Amino acid sequence: VQLQASGGSLVQAGGSLRLSCVASGNMFGINDMGWYRQAPGKQRELVAVISLSGRVNVADSVKGRFTISRDNAKKTVYLQGNSVKPEDTAVYYCNADVRVNPFTTRTYWGQGTQVTVSS
Repeated sequence: VQLQASGGSLVQAGGSLRLSCVASGNMFGINDMGWYRQAPGKQRELVAVISLSGRVNVADSVKGRFTISRDNAKKTVYLQGNSVKPEDTAVYYCNADVRVNPFTTRTYWGQGTQVTVSS
């Protein structure tokens, strides 16, 4: 199983970003999918997570500005960020809880995509 993240870029403050992450490989299905980020000198933190049924949990720091969604048929999770701020600058990582067989779930991580917000 592999997760491929894309969409990172240089964005001006107040602008928007859209990240995508697609899962590939042999799997029975995907439970939660999420986005995390890690800024320089800081620990990795949760940005947002979405369950298979569409239940969402969003960090307070981005609530009202960032939206997470998924396309189960495409095995893809998206992160839409609006009104971005310089403090949103970080490497963004996607992850997914993958059912590799009927009895086993494993967590996989994407390679990270850099988002830089200029002031």
